[in-house]
Parts: sequence; C-alpha cells; structure tokens
Amino acid sequence: MAALDEAEIARYQRHIVLKEIGGGGQQKLKAARVLIIGLGGLGHPVAQYLTAAGVGTLGLVDDDVVTLSNLQRQILFTDAVLGQKKTQAVADALAALNPHLSTVQHDMRVGPDNIGALLDDYDVVVDGCDNFATRWCVNDACFAAQRPLVSGAVGRFDGQVMTFKPWLKEADGTPLPCYRSLVPEDKENTEEAALSAQDNCATTGIVGALTGIIGCLMALEVIKEITGAGDSLAGHMLIYDGLAGTARRVKLNWDPENPNNGRHPTGTPRA
Repeated sequence: MAALDEAEIARYQRHIVLKEIGGGGQQKLKAARVLIIGLGGLGHPVAQYLTAAGVGTLGLVDDDVVTLSNLQRQILFTDAVLGQKKTQAVADALAALNPHLSTVQHDMRVGPDNIGALLDDYDVVVDGCDNFATRWCVNDACFAAQRPLVSGAVGRFDGQVMTFKPWLKEADGTPLPCYRSLVPEDKENTEEAALSAQDNCATTGIVGALTGIIGCLMALEVIKEITGAGDSLAGHMLIYDGLAGTARRVKLNWDPENPNNGRHPTGTPRA
C-alpha cells in the first residue's frame, strides 16, 4: 500500500488517531476502489463522505443529467450544473472537496451485459439505485465476483441499510443472505420493477434529509468493510424510522430457494 504523505496525514489525522482505523486503515482507504451505482439522493452523501474519508478511487455510475427537482436531496449539485451529466457534475464537486481523490466516470446504465466487467476494477460496490431490476442485477454480479455490496433504500420518512457478502456462511454453515433472499424475483416484485421508481418518488415524495442520513450510514459501512473496523452489517438490515426517530438492527433470513446461494443454485433468477 502507498504511504501517506504529510498533507494526507494532516487531512486524515482524526481517522488516524482512532485505534479502529489508524495509519494502516487510512492506507487501506487510500488504496481502495469503490463503485457507486446511482448518483441520486443516496449516492451523493456516500460519495461526499467517502471522498472526505480518503478513499483513493471512486467509480461513478449514472446515465442521467441534473434537473431542478434533484437539488432538494442531491446535495453536490447547484443551479449552475443544471443540464450537465450527473457523473461529470459529481466528479467536479468531489475534486474540489479532496484533491487526492481519483474518479472514474461511467456514464451508463448497468445491466447484465456490462456489470461483470465493471466490477473487475473495484473492491466494494455501493448500490444507491432506485429499482428492483438493477438491484437484482448488481446483487448477482457482486455474488459472482465476491464483492461486498452495501445497499440502501429510502421511503417517505424511513430507510434501510444492508451489507451483502453471501459467499460467506454463519457459524452453523448457513449461507449469508443476498438481496434475492430479501426481495425474491417473483411475479409481484417483477411487476413493480417495471414501474419507474423515479415517478413513484415524484408522486409520493421524500424528505431530502432522510437520504442524507441513510447515505451517511452506507458510507460508514463501506469504511468499516475497507478498514475492518467494527462488526460488518452482513446478514442484517439497519432500519431507520425518521418520524419516530428510532433505529433497529434486524437479522435477515437466507432464502434456500434463491438462485445464487440457495440449496439448488442456478445462477439465474427463478421463472
């Protein structure tokens, strides 16, 4: 791992004094390559805090442009970048935040035909997308490539954070769940996947600050995965209720019928 220079030591000193991170952990952050899929309300705080934390390379995936309605929750954007590609606007904002960061812009929508090659260059994947179809695709690719996947989702006033490492097992030999254990690709979910989550957000609304809370929790889980600090969220879900001001951690169940690490893995979704 590359050594930290004097400027980096000064910048990250609040991390380095933490026994859970220290100089070695900061070097791991510098060497890490993290892929962020979706530069919406969740992707922004993830990118912002991973940049500030000293992650060396961020891959930025999105095929959209900045619109006025984004500014309520996508906090790296300003009126000055309306109409720009999101990948470029986010990369510019992050470069101003930390000159030690490298970004790779992937101006694209991920799918089964490109996700596998995309993961080859990254150590950890963050899923901040807004639809089931993409989440299933990213989940399957991360399982195949054995890449830790940190996933977040938000509703109107509530959100969830999960980490998936389904190639690992519990002490009793039970596989850890993947996203398909949580959301199977059955008829009901497949029909919902065909709907536009963006339109749903526009119809039902969302509190911008909530995406900041969940996105920051996702960034923290990524930092933990890279440095080895604390306990991984793998196999669990952290649920935050913004209206009640409460959070709880619940265990996720492994689905023996899921096509990735079920009893009869197929590597493809169930029909």
